Amino acid sequence: MNTISKRQLEIIHAAGKILTQSGIHGLTIKNLAKEMKFTESAIYRHFESKEAIIITMLNYLAVTMDERLSKATKETDLPIKQVGVFFKNQIAFFKENPHFLISVFSDGLLEESEKINKCIHAIMQVKSKRIVGIIKAGQEQKVITNKLDKEVLTHIIMGGFRLLMYKWRLAKFKFDITLEGDNYIKSILELIQIR
Repeated sequence: MNTISKRQLEIIHAAGKILTQSGIHGLTIKNLAKEMKFTESAIYRHFESKEAIIITMLNYLAVTMDERLSKATKETDLPIKQVGVFFKNQIAFFKENPHFLISVFSDGLLEESEKINKCIHAIMQVKSKRIVGIIKAGQEQKVITNKLDKEVLTHIIMGGFRLLMYKWRLAKFKFDITLEGDNYIKSILELIQIR
């Protein structure tokens, strides 16, 4: 991903807030300019289109997620600990930045364009790659069950997490995601850990 400017970062955060409040159809250059107290032409100086804003937002999310998760899940940590840290890190990030969660779960976003679909797929690949690696290490160390293939376990774990985040979004972020997330992590660890 190309480096983004401070102003572009402000624009993608504002776009995320509009997605949170109004969905994909509410995210227009006009509404974005109004939110930021800019002229529409000022937005166009930084991005050529709404699609470019969304793509930059999703690419930024994928890159920063990869960096965050690399730092959070050190290779020296035990795989079981890495699973917990992985999800705690994700929950803390989305709790602080719910508009980025919305960018992945926004109604209609997948239908917006093929380029956007590819960006959403890239985010899923970042998470999947990390979890598969952790599961594989845990299976090799005989601390994570090998009754299921690492890819299947990854799908189960990611699917459950995605459902939790979706429920939080539908609840308009009203329940304590940290508490619910901790319960989810404990359940996942109970499911996959060999005792």
